[in-house]
Amino acid sequence: QVQLVESGGGSVQTGGSLKLSCVVSTSASSNTCMGWFRQAPGKEREGVAYITSAHGVEVYAESVKGRFTISRDSAKNTVYLQMNSLKPEDTAIYYCAARISPFCSLSVDIYNYWGQGTQVTVSS
Repeated sequence: QVQLVESGGGSVQTGGSLKLSCVVSTSASSNTCMGWFRQAPGKEREGVAYITSAHGVEVYAESVKGRFTISRDSAKNTVYLQMNSLKPEDTAIYYCAARISPFCSLSVDIYNYWGQGTQVTVSS
């Protein structure tokens, strides 16, 4: 069983930055996808970014490209999401998720393990 614990959410003004962290309870296998997702009130959960454990490949949703950066620290079993130039439309609960597979995507449905979420609020 993989457990994920997010932290780092909060409230910022437009243009501000936040860095989310996700601590994973076990060492990632060589074939693991680690993703960040978000869910705004009244909307479906959507993929924000993912990173692969094998090669560190990063993929981003179009809405966050150039503003968000996903990274990992394997020694600490931690995945990060650096969020810059935040906009009010980035307001959501952000979730960390893991998938034990070499095949990754931003699809919510393929991820097996989820954290509890952390709230990000961006005010104008």
